[in-house]
Amino acid sequence: LRIAVAQMLVLETPSFAAVSTAVKLAERDNKTRPYKNLINAVLRGIDRDGFGVTKPEANLPEWLAARWQANYGDEALKGLAEATRFEPATDISVKPSADSAALAEALEANILPGGTLRTDRRGDVAQWPHFEDGDWWVQDAAAAIPARLLDVKPGQTALDLCAAPGGKTLQLAAAGASVVALDRSESRLKRLRQNFERTKLQTEVVAIPAEDWEDDRQFDAVLLDAPCSATGTYRRNPEALRAVRPADIAKLADVQHRLLDVAAQKVKVGGKLVYCVCSLEREEGEVQMIAFLRRNAGFKTVAADPASVGAPAEALTKEGWLRILPGQWDEKGSLDGFFIALLERTA
Repeated sequence: LRIAVAQMLVLETPSFAAVSTAVKLAERDNKTRPYKNLINAVLRGIDRDGFGVTKPEANLPEWLAARWQANYGDEALKGLAEATRFEPATDISVKPSADSAALAEALEANILPGGTLRTDRRGDVAQWPHFEDGDWWVQDAAAAIPARLLDVKPGQTALDLCAAPGGKTLQLAAAGASVVALDRSESRLKRLRQNFERTKLQTEVVAIPAEDWEDDRQFDAVLLDAPCSATGTYRRNPEALRAVRPADIAKLADVQHRLLDVAAQKVKVGGKLVYCVCSLEREEGEVQMIAFLRRNAGFKTVAADPASVGAPAEALTKEGWLRILPGQWDEKGSLDGFFIALLERTA
């Protein structure tokens, strides 16, 4: 059915040919043979009645669409829904020591605000120019913003909690920081190690749950990209919207609460903490941050400057946080959804 509908709708195959092919395919297999008459009837009905007009919102689960409409409004919901209809480009982060302009030319890419390269190239990225040189790595433009917000300097110490697969860790190390990459999953850290080997950058890797890590060190910069519902990643992972359930958000919010308190203890006085999630749910972002600041008087928000980190201007909230929504960069293409907050430890 899917193959036939794609032929009729996208490839403009004559309907009689698409229907005939689908029925013949069904006849080949014992499991599908009983359905050949159903397949024939459904496809002939589509041919007879047309495809109809489907709103982009139909691509969103109803309960999520209702949440997003309540939280962000009708216009934002339209942008979020439209973002489901287009295959995203590939975004690339570049080492500061590499020539971004030359890489952009080699990769047929545009340079986005903040320095991310965006290319429409397809295929195995390991075969793309300068991959083996270790000059770049794949990372969504929005995912590159949290590490930029920390603005680490050469010689500073940084901790990346929940570090795998490592794009943000690479950014911190490439900026000259001495980085500890911590994650509970050894298997996920394998990819991080491979990327550090390829890029010839250095980091200390620790495979342990953050809550179990008994280490007294404190850091100039701590980045917590917490486990979340990942509803902001649906451009690249459409299944994310179907995998999550309302109850999952509450469970994840509890995990984020605990990890934030762990992260807070690792920040030096005068140091910075970035909390981020690739979720569009307020319980995992704004609500989480309000609760954290209420129970941690020694931290304050540092208002983000969207232009300096390559974020859309409209992402800035009244509190000084960033709420990035897919669809906010219409003229440059879309980007993943994120909540990002920058905090300073004052006491």
